[in-house]
Amino acid sequence: MTLTLQSAPVQQPPAAPDYAAIKQRQQATWASGDYAAVGTTLQIVGESLAEAVDLRADERVLDVAAGNGNATLAAARRFAQVTSTDYVPALLERGRQRAEAEHLPVHFEVADVEALPFKAGSFDAVLSTFGVMFAPDHERAASEMARVVRKGGRIGLANWTPASFIGRLFKVIGAHVAPPAGVRSPALWGSEAHLVALFGPRAQGIQVQHKHFHFRYRSAAHFVQVFRDYYGPTHKAFAALDATGQAALERDITALLGEFDVGNGRGLVVPSEYAEVVITVA
Repeated sequence: MTLTLQSAPVQQPPAAPDYAAIKQRQQATWASGDYAAVGTTLQIVGESLAEAVDLRADERVLDVAAGNGNATLAAARRFAQVTSTDYVPALLERGRQRAEAEHLPVHFEVADVEALPFKAGSFDAVLSTFGVMFAPDHERAASEMARVVRKGGRIGLANWTPASFIGRLFKVIGAHVAPPAGVRSPALWGSEAHLVALFGPRAQGIQVQHKHFHFRYRSAAHFVQVFRDYYGPTHKAFAALDATGQAALERDITALLGEFDVGNGRGLVVPSEYAEVVITVA
C-alpha cells in the first residue's frame, strides 16, 4: 500500500490587533455619555494616590488618561506643576473647568498615553487613576510612562483588579457585547504579575497595596441608570443592543450588584477592589 503524504497546513500567527481602529472606537466610547458624572465620585482615589506617591510642591507631574482630572486636581492641590492629558478633548475640558473653579494652575494637553509628546525624563511623577489601564497596547503605554519619568521618579497608578466588582462588570458587558478581537482585559493592570511583566525591567521597585472604592447609590436600579446614561462602556453597550438584549444586560448587572452589595437595605454600597501602585523608575 502506498501512502500519499500531505503537508500539514502552515499555521499563521494571529494577526496583531488594529490598535488605531481600536483607539478610534475607544475615543468614541469615552466621549459618549458623560463620564464626569461618574468620575467625580472617584475623587478620593486621586487624593489617596497623590499621598502614596508622596508628591511634593513644585514637582513636575503628568496625569495620563486623566479623564475629568481626579489625579490632576489632587496633584495641583499639593502645589505640583501639573500637566493633564487625555485623548478625549471633551474629558479634558471637564478637568479644566474643575481646575478653574478651584483656581488651580494646570496645563491641559490632548495626548495619547501610547505616544506621549514629551522628552525623556521630563517629569518627576506620572499618575493615572483608572485611565491608562484602558490603553489597548499595554506594553507601549508602560514604556511611554517610564520614558518620560526621570530616573528615581515615580509612576502612580490606580487600577481595578480582575476579581473586583468593576473587573466582573467588564466580563458581564463583554458577554453581551464582544470586545475588539485580540485586546486584553484592562483589569490585567490590577494584577501584580502583569505589572511586573510591564514594568519590571524599568523599575527599581514596585509597591502594590490593595484598596477598595465603595460605589454608593440609592439602589441597584439607580446605579444601572447612571451607568447606562453616563459611563461610556456601559452606555455604548446598551446602545448596541435591541430591547431584549438591553433587558438581559440590565438583569445581569443587577444580579452582579446584588452579589457585591453590602448596604443592608440602606442604599446600595458596592465595594470594588483596586490596586494602588507605586513604581520607582530605574
